[in-house]
Amino acid sequence: MLRLLTAVLPEASRATRAQYGPMGSRLLCAGSASPNRAFASQPAPSPAESGTTKMLINGEFRDSETSDWVEVKNPATQEVVSRMPIITNKEFEEAVQAAKDAFPAWKRTPVPHRQRVMFKFQQLIRENMDSLAANITQEQGKTLADAKGDVFRGLEVVEYSCNLAPDLMGEYIEGVSTGMDTYSIKQPLGVCAGICPFNFPAMIPLWMFPVAVTAGNTFVLKPSEKDPGAAVMLADLAQQAGLPKGVLNIVHGTKDVVNNILDHPDIKAVSFVGSNAAGRYISDRASANGKRVQANKGAKNHAVIMPDANPEATASALVGASMGAAGQRCMAISAAVFVGGIGKYKEVLISKAKNLKVSAGHEPGTDVGPVITRESKKRVEDLIESGIKQGAQCDLDGRGIKVQDYEDGNFVGPTLLTNVKPDMDCYNEEIFGPVLVCLEANTLDEAIALVNANPHGNGTAIFTKSGPAARKYQNEIEVGMVGVNVPIPVPLPFFSFTGWRGSFDGDLHMYGKAGVQFFTNTKTVTTNWKSADEAIGTKAPGLAGVGTDL
Repeated sequence: MLRLLTAVLPEASRATRAQYGPMGSRLLCAGSASPNRAFASQPAPSPAESGTTKMLINGEFRDSETSDWVEVKNPATQEVVSRMPIITNKEFEEAVQAAKDAFPAWKRTPVPHRQRVMFKFQQLIRENMDSLAANITQEQGKTLADAKGDVFRGLEVVEYSCNLAPDLMGEYIEGVSTGMDTYSIKQPLGVCAGICPFNFPAMIPLWMFPVAVTAGNTFVLKPSEKDPGAAVMLADLAQQAGLPKGVLNIVHGTKDVVNNILDHPDIKAVSFVGSNAAGRYISDRASANGKRVQANKGAKNHAVIMPDANPEATASALVGASMGAAGQRCMAISAAVFVGGIGKYKEVLISKAKNLKVSAGHEPGTDVGPVITRESKKRVEDLIESGIKQGAQCDLDGRGIKVQDYEDGNFVGPTLLTNVKPDMDCYNEEIFGPVLVCLEANTLDEAIALVNANPHGNGTAIFTKSGPAARKYQNEIEVGMVGVNVPIPVPLPFFSFTGWRGSFDGDLHMYGKAGVQFFTNTKTVTTNWKSADEAIGTKAPGLAGVGTDL
């Protein structure tokens, strides 16, 4: 894998490649062998050797026969990392058929065995953390620290899946009638699918398929066309961990492949994370085709800052939550509401944001990497400009930033907009860049009303020293995930990721108990095992005079 790094890193940064470590030589290199490969047919080859991103169909990593390809670019340099195929309809059908064929045997596989595969999988992820992070930085652009966090937050769901059995248990009542018992069991759905965004190329796949397959389903995963490498690497590790061929399949493409997922009659459920428009489209089309859907969509996450909050700690939290990962997080704090005015917080925010280092993600000390594409950069800069034209004050302007040695990168510097009003585009749109828009409210009630008036309901936070204020906020706010002095309150996997209102379509959320429910059907069984004496001359309760003796 060091060959892969050398092939795609810019010349100016090759001196820093030692920080990546060996990028997991058995992970993607052709011809590697592993004693863990009891089921996988072969290892995934290195994109550097073939120049293409591989599909995974029925346990085999292979090239597509398509003539339609997408270039995967390093957003810090514009250099092409690999080419990703828009797979053919025939290849897509093969992937779904492989998952369908694998389902009966995998469903019968004992739950402890499925959990043991996850135990091995989490070990392999830990062993290859640096390799996965390096690939994410290469394709997505985020800093190595953020990339490791990306992997780790997904790893937590794999760890949760190692003990999924308690959440797969049903219920039992003995003696619902004479000699009769009733119990419920949870059974897997069959073939499920996941459609992933670009911003968390490891975490989101790991939020999807580990819970699904441990519950007994098989899976078809479509990574983002902008950064598919991490998903391919994770699939290879899952096979090394003992996942049988066909249980997990990787397909690549854009809208046509998404439509195939939404329309295919053998796919029973679809999990999605991405934008509002795409989420609505996926939810509507998949639901119309009778599929179960969980669609995590856009967000406008607010932080409410009370007058008693600590300025230094609060400013650090706001800058990190809004500008870390270049603001490309569905749980980023992109709007701050200062109760009583921004006052003492303003200069501290500007100072901390100015001190952030903007550069390529693999460079030491980088705080803010590039956004994913040139189109994304233009959109962020256009929204900053619209805010200024509509009356916002730009106290720190990150547009037009030039990063030495990375002049072609998609960089936007930290940006702070104050005097923002709720009718401005920079407030109403999800910017998805390192931009914090600041609003003011006279009272906590006014701040709550402002947040609740926004159509989104993903995450929010309040910063205060007042217990009553915090309690009032958590009770009255119409947002699914709330932090009290916690800027990005993403729940650990034994809870669920509970976005509300315009941020989510569906009724069963990702991972945790809700995630298990999403990937299973409940079957209720009533049994009648009467003894010989009980079976003579008795009638079913409530049916006197109806039917025959039981």
